[in-house]
Amino acid sequence: MDTSDSPYAPLPGEEPLISGPPPTNYRRPWKGFAVILASVVFLLSLVGLIIHQGPQQPPDVVPEKQDEHHHRPQSTIPASETSSSWEPRGKALGVSAKSNPPVSDELSYNWTNAMFSWQRTAFHFQPEENWMNDPNGPLFYKGWYHLFYQYNPDSAIWGNITWGHAVSTDLIHWLYLPLAMVADQWYDANGVWSGSATLLPDGKIVMLYTGDTVDAVQVQCLAYPANLSDPLLLDWVKYSGNPVLTPPPGILSTDFRDPTTAWVGPDGKWRITIGSKVNTTGLSFVYTTEDFINYNISEGVLHAVPGTGMWECIDFYPVAINGSKGLDTSVNNPGVKHVLKASLDDTKVDHYALGTYFEENETWVPDNPTLDVGIGLKYDYGRYYASKTFYDQNKERRILWGWINETDTESDDLAKGWASVQTIPRSVLFDNKTGTNLIQWPVEEIEDLRLNSTDFSDVLVEAGAVVELDIGTATQLDIFVEFEIEPLESETVNSSVGCGDGATDRTSFGPFGILVIADETLSELTPIYFNIANSTEGDVTTYFCADETRSSKAPDVFKQVYGSAVPVLEGEKHFARVVVDHSIVESFAQGGRTVITSRVYPTEAIYGAARLFLFNNATGLNVKATLKIWQLNSAFIHPFPLDQVE
Repeated sequence: MDTSDSPYAPLPGEEPLISGPPPTNYRRPWKGFAVILASVVFLLSLVGLIIHQGPQQPPDVVPEKQDEHHHRPQSTIPASETSSSWEPRGKALGVSAKSNPPVSDELSYNWTNAMFSWQRTAFHFQPEENWMNDPNGPLFYKGWYHLFYQYNPDSAIWGNITWGHAVSTDLIHWLYLPLAMVADQWYDANGVWSGSATLLPDGKIVMLYTGDTVDAVQVQCLAYPANLSDPLLLDWVKYSGNPVLTPPPGILSTDFRDPTTAWVGPDGKWRITIGSKVNTTGLSFVYTTEDFINYNISEGVLHAVPGTGMWECIDFYPVAINGSKGLDTSVNNPGVKHVLKASLDDTKVDHYALGTYFEENETWVPDNPTLDVGIGLKYDYGRYYASKTFYDQNKERRILWGWINETDTESDDLAKGWASVQTIPRSVLFDNKTGTNLIQWPVEEIEDLRLNSTDFSDVLVEAGAVVELDIGTATQLDIFVEFEIEPLESETVNSSVGCGDGATDRTSFGPFGILVIADETLSELTPIYFNIANSTEGDVTTYFCADETRSSKAPDVFKQVYGSAVPVLEGEKHFARVVVDHSIVESFAQGGRTVITSRVYPTEAIYGAARLFLFNNATGLNVKATLKIWQLNSAFIHPFPLDQVE
């Protein structure tokens, strides 16, 4: 792209983005003994306070690098990693685990190229090849949605982390761009890790990210577009005075990462929050800045929860109590609640809580302490981590992305040449019907992929029955299903709490639901279902669940039962939306109050063999199901034709 006649963004240090040259002692955000002493006092006080169309057939051509029946290569898992001393990738550098435990060769499944090819999704974002993890710095700029992501350009396993970059006009069809940032400086030599974008009122963009230094210290770094007139934001400049923040006194060098999008306070200063921990207490620091170079740490912390461990990929944003639109990150008034979300390093789960943000002392207080960060609500009860939101000023909505990692083996990922996908972007709103949770829903643009639809009305599924739905190939689907319950009076009520041991359980009121990615003989299937539990006191709780335990015949795949309670209000039927995209199933209950992402690797239920069923394992009720099902087209996800750009 010829940019010789284009105005460039001013370098940091040039107005109006940055005021003044970088200080000579930029590697320390505190100057002088007095400030250091104050930091120590602050930390001592803190310790005191915290105790991832149409009919399909298997590909005719297979990659040359794979055999028709692929066995795990002995060389891909070093002998040292099969011992009890094995440590997940990433842990040694102080980030969350980026690999699954090794599995012995005796358990290796004879995967074929057709199986591997089928696993690749059709409309979820994923790179052309290699490893991907956290979504980073999403934003909308000059007609393009930008997604950056943690990426290994060299392999399908974690390592050499750079920033991949893709753009879209609709959040569904994506164009790959060249790498945005690579590990080429002392302050990010071990990785250009996760970060966030902030759009300033004057139209400029600042990107804060965590760098892992040559000495494995987690520091915060500033980058910005070299050319603001370029809507693709192809070139990024790292600030010459990086890092702009280092771990505060008393915080370990590996416990300080993932700066959030900044928000501006009533004093005109910008705030960011960064994840950390003290002992086993997860917490988030708040820093204020006027120029994104010089920072002051706030007294106390934004929030802390004992026993939750390291908080990474923090997110902090407002949601309207009443309204159907998202809010800019800086909004704060009596009509909003603030969402604080942390990705828990110890459990690999994204927890959020709703509460109130107090600007006067930079603290956040949960509405319900029993649903605090790390001990209450989850964004997603399935395979989901390291999520990130941004405010889409184009359509006035808050958009959420999450990382879906693999649950097979590293050797299988190396064989197929890729690992991990991003979820379908979701809109996020406050659920003003319950007042206790968020609502997540696939962005409306996904509907542009819909092809032919099939309707089913009042399909009776008797107790213990399975009913096939004739829709043809069931690999790429958008399913809306609603269940009407018909209790059998002769049955005695007995129920199990939660998701039980999976969909094979039989209780009075469940489970009942649908079977996705199933073969004709039901040798492989993934149930998405409801289970209703009655307590001895007469209380009724509905659970929404996904059972992966029979999703694949392969023994070297992690398979689990996921789920949680979901509010079903008076007068509501049990309803769900289930989006199927090959090896990814995203399920939304009761309008998105509870969400589950499933990662499945079938060996039989693939291509034209994939089927869809209704099932009812309840003993005390029949159900009638009404469904509308769309076949979904594939998204256009290809490299950007940069040679056509003037």
